[in-house]
Formats: sequence, C-alpha cells, structure tokens
Amino acid sequence: MNGKITIGKLAVLLAVSDPVEERELVQIAGKVGYKFYKGKAGSMDSEKIFAAVETAAKRRGLVQDQYREEHAIYHALLDAFHGVCRGEVALGSILRSAGLIFSIVRGPRIAEDYSDGEWLAVALYGTIGAPIKGYEHEVMGLGINHI
Repeated sequence: MNGKITIGKLAVLLAVSDPVEERELVQIAGKVGYKFYKGKAGSMDSEKIFAAVETAAKRRGLVQDQYREEHAIYHALLDAFHGVCRGEVALGSILRSAGLIFSIVRGPRIAEDYSDGEWLAVALYGTIGAPIKGYEHEVMGLGINHI
C-alpha cells in the first residue's frame, strides 16, 4: 500500500480484497493500530443488514455499549448504505435485494495520528438488484464517523 493509510481507504480495500490481499492488509493495519472486522450480510430487509453490521461491531469489540459509540457506528453505516442504495434507502419495499461484504475499521483518520481522536469507518461492497438471479449489479458505499 503506497502513501499514508487512512481509515476510509483501509475499510474500502478490506471490503473488496481477496484472501491474499486481505492477509497483507491485516498485517499493515495491525502494525499501525487499527482494529477491524470483515463480514457478510444480505437481505431484502435493510434492518437485517444494519443489525448484522452493528452486532458484528459489538461482538468484535469495535464499539462499546455506550451511546456515543453506538451512534457513531449507526451513522457510519447509514452513510455507507446511502452509497449502496443511491437515493432511496430501501430494499424489499421497492423490490430489491442486496448481498454485501462489509468491513468495519476503528482508529485514527490517518494511521498513527490520534490528534483528533478515534473514528469508525464502514464500507459495504456487493450487489443490489431485483430479487432474481442475474438482475443485480455491483455497489459500493463508505461511511466515516467520529467516536
């Protein structure tokens, strides 16, 4: 990875990486102090996707059971979901489904620079479309929020 590592770039690269690329990113990110998790979520129900990402963040210790941290993950996820949905933030109610890989990253905006505190980034990458195989296309969303 060339240049400074930023929280958003790391979240996006983790979400789109294959297993070989992911191993390299994990080594780099761990050295500079980022905490992160990568998972999958898919549904015609937006709430199920939100629940999967938020639950993963809590179970992996990326957010604590405090209002400000739960608020930060919610808004980072909401911003990322806006990117995926491109306007109408809805799935099943408008007859579409999403299959997403997500990454959650916690740490400084720029690697090793904690001068403005900790941040959370959520990246979503996958497909969205009518709930019929072959009717989907790729999507990407990124949200970053201060803790």
